[in-house]
Amino acid sequence: MLPVLALVGRPNVGKSTLFNRLTRSRDAIVDDQPGVTRDRLYGHGRIGPKDFLVVDTGGLEADSSPFAALIHQQVALALEESQAILFLVDARDGLLPQDRDIGEQLRQRGAAAEVFVLVNKSEGLEAELAASEFQELGLGAPLAISAKQGQGVDELVETVLAPYEASDQPQDAQGSQVPIIALAGRPNVGKSTLANQLAGAHRVLVSEVPGTTRDSVRIPINRDGEPLILIDTAGVRRKSRVGEAIEKFSVIKALQAVEEANVVILMLDATGEIGFQDAAIAGMVRDLGRSLVVVINKWERLARHQRTRILDELERKLPFLPDPEIIRISALHGSNLAKVLPAALRAYRSAMIAIATASVNRVLAQAVAHTPPPRHNRRQIRLKFAHQVGKNPPTIVVHGNIAEKLPASYRRYLANFFARAYRLSGTPVRIIPRSGENPYQRGKPSTTGRRRKS
Repeated sequence: MLPVLALVGRPNVGKSTLFNRLTRSRDAIVDDQPGVTRDRLYGHGRIGPKDFLVVDTGGLEADSSPFAALIHQQVALALEESQAILFLVDARDGLLPQDRDIGEQLRQRGAAAEVFVLVNKSEGLEAELAASEFQELGLGAPLAISAKQGQGVDELVETVLAPYEASDQPQDAQGSQVPIIALAGRPNVGKSTLANQLAGAHRVLVSEVPGTTRDSVRIPINRDGEPLILIDTAGVRRKSRVGEAIEKFSVIKALQAVEEANVVILMLDATGEIGFQDAAIAGMVRDLGRSLVVVINKWERLARHQRTRILDELERKLPFLPDPEIIRISALHGSNLAKVLPAALRAYRSAMIAIATASVNRVLAQAVAHTPPPRHNRRQIRLKFAHQVGKNPPTIVVHGNIAEKLPASYRRYLANFFARAYRLSGTPVRIIPRSGENPYQRGKPSTTGRRRKS
């Protein structure tokens, strides 16, 4: 599971600037795709080979009594839900009473999360001098950084993430990989009801009140002798609706579950429109390379013309989805539920497919023959060789001359061609173009110009 870094501090100390700096490789939850909204509340970051999530707890007004409860709640949740607390202070303002109050909250509560005091806006100042005043907080040696200029930020994150490595997928007793399937969607679309139906037991609290699920609940299931793990996640809300601090961490847990999963079941409410947040969740799943199954709940409530409308809307508003299976269900009444897990397992097998190099090259040749690559600066891009380098999602490296100049549209064409050729269900295919020689020919002696001995 991805480690969570929580940004804590009073207003105007540079939390948003640091947030932007930390998430620079993936600026928000999803890519800038048509119909995909961006949300600046939480984000995904990457330093070197390590990924992490960032959550901003907002500006804490520790000296204002109307906000005392909010401060207490946000700091408590940050301590409970995060692996590291990045406590920002302002080198230009010096140590203020609000900083002391927040520091006191962090000290008194204690937590497994390590606290790092970051003295921001230290550019142009001597690091030791800028940090010295904040020793008084009693939270370890303060670190001078500049979120705006990036001074000390990468080094800080490398230190914070040092204990964390990429985690392997859970395995069963026989050592084989156990599929992980996450339920994701907006609040009150029926995720917990579906989880209970699939588990065959009342494992998750169900309520008509949106946001009842505050945590991600892991449910082991055995289906016909095959073990799998189902994760019921909290509903992901739009930023304007995430008013409580606890909601922010519910969203983070949902994002962690999606990142951990092999397959995501995206639940939509048939009685409502497909909105920006549905597109954001779908885009996040696509961005993380996870396989997808779309489940439309409350189907029994729709008339025939309404059913046609939502299917058209799905195709129009989520055109970037990797051709997922679409299942219409009633989680409450149990109709069509028998189709959900088989579809998810088909998507899982698609994500974990292993393709022989010879087969990959045959399909590449077919794709190029059908639609040749475009030219770049009057030079014809020629694709010569391809091989699979990863799973979950299937990842294929394509070699050729100036292959790195392949436009995104042609990479999408190749991805779709491979997905159709191998009948992949709901999983994206990643295409990585590389210029240069065939790596499988490296070191082999050339036979050009040789004569056979008589």
